[in-house]
Amino acid sequence: CATDIEIIRHGVPAMIDGDLPFNRGFTPGHEYMGTIVKLGPTVDEFQVGDRVTVEVHAGCGRCQRCREGMYTSCLNYGYRAKGHRANGFSTDGGFAEYAVNNINTLAHIPDEMSDAEATLIVTAGTAMYGLDVMGGVIAGEGVVVIGPGPIGLMGVGVAKALGAQPVILTGTRDQRLEMGKRLGADMVVNVGREDPVEAVQRITGGKGVQYVLECSGAPNALNEAARMVNRGGRICLAAFPAEPVPVDLAYLVRNNIYVFGIRGEGKSATHRAAALMAQKRFDARLIHTHTFPLADVPTAIRYARERIEDAIKVVVQIRET
Repeated sequence: CATDIEIIRHGVPAMIDGDLPFNRGFTPGHEYMGTIVKLGPTVDEFQVGDRVTVEVHAGCGRCQRCREGMYTSCLNYGYRAKGHRANGFSTDGGFAEYAVNNINTLAHIPDEMSDAEATLIVTAGTAMYGLDVMGGVIAGEGVVVIGPGPIGLMGVGVAKALGAQPVILTGTRDQRLEMGKRLGADMVVNVGREDPVEAVQRITGGKGVQYVLECSGAPNALNEAARMVNRGGRICLAAFPAEPVPVDLAYLVRNNIYVFGIRGEGKSATHRAAALMAQKRFDARLIHTHTFPLADVPTAIRYARERIEDAIKVVVQIRET
């Protein structure tokens, strides 16, 4: 994940109060799967040998947000002494042969799903959280996805599986946009050749859409998204802009547009995304472009960082199979 690169470079994105995110001995990696080799004495939900995927966040379980099921917004985020853990963020992650996890972060992997595909469940779960849980997207609503990165492409697949119509993907790379079509996008817009707002208005007959999933972090993306949705529309921000961005707040207020951000999955969205993937409602495997052994993690990170060979999701294989 690109977030791993940011953690290695700078620490946790959108730095928050709490314990230091890592030190020289820190193990990153927060989108991973594995096979259970040992259980705690009270664990009966899983068995040794089970294949599981791992959510990033395990909230403290006692703050207001955790009691609401919003453990990604845990008020004790980063404070391990109070029970919070974020795999690969505030506690060691998955770039290792073994990792210790809270059972609240685990989800069973269907037998028919490969290990590599299972590493994509959390990415799809993040899109599910933004579209389904927080966004309330229902069948028949129009959705625009801005940015054909991993979350954006999974957002296309999830939106289509939820019944969204039309699903429009915008971006700058034709190859990524074509992949979006294979994942279910009804229309794609190359923003290098066409104004995205005008394109969305043209496609929708001037009505706009009900929902925008913003996955690019581009400086003007929010203002453009506001002009893609109709009155009362919703905008989900799922990317970190590199710098502060100016926003036309008056336009948002006048048009009763709802804007919210997400940081990872939540409310068991990962489990529902896994179910959609197991049902082959969309083919998440399309975004898995490269695989490297654990010994080549630096190369894997370089491929992801520099987008070598148009790398999208780069998988690190811990052990040979």
